[in-house]
Amino acid sequence: MLKGKTAVITGASRGIGAAICEKLASLGADVAVIYAGNEAAAQAVCGKCSGEYGVRAAAYRCDVADFEQSKETVSRIKDDFGGVDILVNNAGINRDGLIARMKESDFDDVLNTNLKGAFNMIRHCSGIFIRARAGKIINISSVAGIMGNAGQSNYAASKAGLIGLTKSVARELAPRGVTCNAIAPGFIATDMTAGFDESNALVASIPLGRMGTPRDVAELAAFLAGSGSDYITGEVFRVDGGLAM
Repeated sequence: MLKGKTAVITGASRGIGAAICEKLASLGADVAVIYAGNEAAAQAVCGKCSGEYGVRAAAYRCDVADFEQSKETVSRIKDDFGGVDILVNNAGINRDGLIARMKESDFDDVLNTNLKGAFNMIRHCSGIFIRARAGKIINISSVAGIMGNAGQSNYAASKAGLIGLTKSVARELAPRGVTCNAIAPGFIATDMTAGFDESNALVASIPLGRMGTPRDVAELAAFLAGSGSDYITGEVFRVDGGLAM
């Protein structure tokens, strides 16, 4: 159970982020729902978390790629909730294209949101965790960061970088009782994979024979956020139906 804990989830208005919010709320955690643009969707997540599970939930608009904006948002959350116990870095975008034609802006935008955004949030929450001598950081990476993927050099680089960030942060913060782990989803049925279906060749290559669901990822995030994972840090957990094994 996570009663009395406060969880901050980025990219939380839909897909994997929304599923993680709802799962942590179902276990009693108060949730800070960070979103980039869709306020209505973020408020809907808050409404479900508070209405169905009786926890505190509030939405915060923030471009996590912006260092100062992220700092201000974390400060507001700390004031509103009294602290932060769990940070889930889920915010991510893709700008797919072959490397020979990729625009510099497409590379930069993806790295700034997916990797620098996670750095910004960890940077601004780390002081809270260090003073409390406790905390859970969960970074949502991707099997693309492990295997690479044609047409996604920017996305794969950002997700591979997130794995390196996870391991370095885990080493730095372990003496303060803070854990940092990563989840690497495979093909999960979200808006980002809307073009895929069960007949797609890539989906057909998944040993379990199907795409995953946001709940599949949320269940693991809930475990990593709880006390049962206190002795686990610096790990990367694939949720991919066996795709990258």
